Amino acid sequence: MDHLQRTQNEFTRQAKQFSSSPSITAAELTARFVDAVAAGSDTTILDVACGPGIVTAGLAAKAHAVVAFDLTPEMLLQARDRCAKTGLTNVRFEQGSATALPFPDDSFDGVVTRLSIHHFDAPRLVLAEMFRVLKPGGIFVIADVVSSADAAESELHNAIEVLRDPSHVRMLPVTELILMIADAGIAIETQSTWDQPRKFEEWASIVDDPQRVAPLRTIVHRLARAGEHAGFGLSLVDGAVVFFHRWHLVTGRKP
Repeated sequence: MDHLQRTQNEFTRQAKQFSSSPSITAAELTARFVDAVAAGSDTTILDVACGPGIVTAGLAAKAHAVVAFDLTPEMLLQARDRCAKTGLTNVRFEQGSATALPFPDDSFDGVVTRLSIHHFDAPRLVLAEMFRVLKPGGIFVIADVVSSADAAESELHNAIEVLRDPSHVRMLPVTELILMIADAGIAIETQSTWDQPRKFEEWASIVDDPQRVAPLRTIVHRLARAGEHAGFGLSLVDGAVVFFHRWHLVTGRKP
C-alpha cells in the first residue's frame, strides 16, 4: 500500500470522530487560525487538506470564496455537511493530492493548511505547490503540531504517533518546519507557539481501532510511569495518561 492510499484509508476511518473531536473543533483554535488569515470579503482562499471543514467554514464566513481541498472523499463529505449546516454557499469542494494541486499558477489570494504537514511524505513538494498557486503578495498560513528539538525525544514521540496512526509521517521540530517553509519561497511574517492539552483516551479513540489502541495504551502508560515525557509531556493524572500537542502557527507572503 502506498502512502496516499494509507492516508486515505485512515482518514476514511477517522472522519466522523475527527470531525467531532473537542480537541480539533475547539472554537479558540479555529478562531486563532482564521484570524491569522484575515480573509477579506474580496478574497478567494484555498484550504489544503481541509479535513472535515472546520477551518473552511470559519474562513468562508469572511472570505468571498473558499476552495476546500482534501485527499479523502469522506472528509470532504464531512466538510460539505458542516458548511451546509451553517448556510455557507461560497465553498467549492475538490478531491485530490496536495502534491499536485489542480489549479493554475497564482490562483488564490490566500493558501492555508492546518494539521497536515506531519501526514505528508513529501512536504517540500506540497509547500512548493501551495507557493505556486498563491498570488504574489498573497497570504500563506500554516499551523501544525511539532516535536521536540531533542532528536531522541522527537524520534520517540513520532514513533508513538505512527503506532496510533500509520498515516503519520513525522512531526518536525520548529526550526526544521520554519526552514522548510522559507526554502519554499515564503517570506515569513509572524510565528506563534502554544501547548494544547490532550487526554490519551480521547486522542486514541479518534482512530477507531481498539486492537491498535490497547497495546499503545500499555506503552504510553509505562513510559509515563517511568517519567519518560517523550518531549510532549507524557504523564499520569489520577492514573490516566495525559500529554500536550505543541502547535506552531506561521504566517507569510509570496513575494
